Amino acid sequence: MKYVSTRDNLKEYSFKDVFIKGLADDGGLYVPKSLKKYGTQELSKLKNLSYNELSTEIINQFSSDFITKNELSSLVSKSYSTFREKEVVKITEIGELKLLELFHGPTLAFKDVAMQFIGNLYEYYLTKNDKRINIVVATSGDTGAAAINAIKGKSNLNIFVLHPNNRISSVQRKLMTTIEEKNVFNIAINGNFDDCQNIVKSMFSDLEFSKSINMSGVNSINWARIVAQTVYYFYSFFKLDQEKITFSVPTGNFGDAFAGYLAKKMGLPIDKLLVATNENDILHRAISRGDYISKEVKETSSPSMDIQLASNFERLIYYINNSNSEKTSEIMRKVKQNSYQIEKKNLDIIQKDFLSESCNEQETLNIIKKNYEKNNMILDPHTAVGVGVAKKLSFNDCVVLSTAHPCKFPDATKNAINKHEELPKELAHVLHKEENFQILRNDVEEVKKFVKSKI
Repeated sequence: MKYVSTRDNLKEYSFKDVFIKGLADDGGLYVPKSLKKYGTQELSKLKNLSYNELSTEIINQFSSDFITKNELSSLVSKSYSTFREKEVVKITEIGELKLLELFHGPTLAFKDVAMQFIGNLYEYYLTKNDKRINIVVATSGDTGAAAINAIKGKSNLNIFVLHPNNRISSVQRKLMTTIEEKNVFNIAINGNFDDCQNIVKSMFSDLEFSKSINMSGVNSINWARIVAQTVYYFYSFFKLDQEKITFSVPTGNFGDAFAGYLAKKMGLPIDKLLVATNENDILHRAISRGDYISKEVKETSSPSMDIQLASNFERLIYYINNSNSEKTSEIMRKVKQNSYQIEKKNLDIIQKDFLSESCNEQETLNIIKKNYEKNNMILDPHTAVGVGVAKKLSFNDCVVLSTAHPCKFPDATKNAINKHEELPKELAHVLHKEENFQILRNDVEEVKKFVKSKI
């Protein structure tokens, strides 16, 4: 399979290019030049596979020029051996809704599903190539911990994680900053997540700098992450055995929602993808009325969604504009100027696949409270937003992606029901360990200087 950039689709790339570089040199995101679409008969052949077998089949469609199917199968098994659920994910019921629990990995968030795989994929690459890679990633809360856990201690790899200072939960932060391995560096930026993300993008765009440190990225913009996340959409469909299926996806950077869209483009019979946002509702405004104008980021109890510019939305823009990279490039200039309004014809195309809604802070806490009283189950605030949006849009029979374990958000659950879930025993030690992170200004040159000083 060959890949192109959303901003220049004349030049072709291999899976290795896409995986190692993360972001295209022109600032665009990688997408496949063409996609395999599964027919009904082909889907039926996948139906009874285990999660690991299904992962191998789907990921192999995208990566066969990089890794053999047998090697991929071994790598997938190794990646998911650390999960508390044998089948990696778990489907439970709350009333009429289904919850797809994606938080059974080592850092209790859906990011582990892709990140454990990616960490081992880097190791696979580096054992075959005598190189050193420096991974730089921005996190709104969960990506950082998942990436660190997947990469800590691996030879020939360093990881630098930028998080917004004092804008993630204390548990989210401690899962990153208490790691002692020498190849892990945590940076707290005095700003919000969008500031962190912009710094990372600027570092990638500075080709002299990014090439000099052999820089790579594991944010949700990395295509390998998107591909790994499509698997649980397929798995849910097969397990629930419905004719068509709808998912409610709590999202900030649009990566998880785009993975669902990719699954649908590959032939999975998804009816709608419900994009669930908190008060930082740029995706809801964009999908419901074409308003893709960013506003000031608000701090909420669901910090992983405290984002105003969703990087992966660029991939959707590319597809709804008939894979026109010139048009996409022009639109992204407008996005940068904060002046992009989605045309009516494109909005109609988006709404064939997506619907959206948002939940404010009080609504989110009320959902946690109501659900606990009714089902004796504590929801994390992101999952609560997913549940609330499904209800608001009257999709009672749908699958809500449960993206994080509630123990990661003790303040939110305490405010909602005056109690919180304990961390699993194997992670409880992070609450009392010494933290190690560097606080830096919201300045790309300062971050570059810090990175260079550590490598």
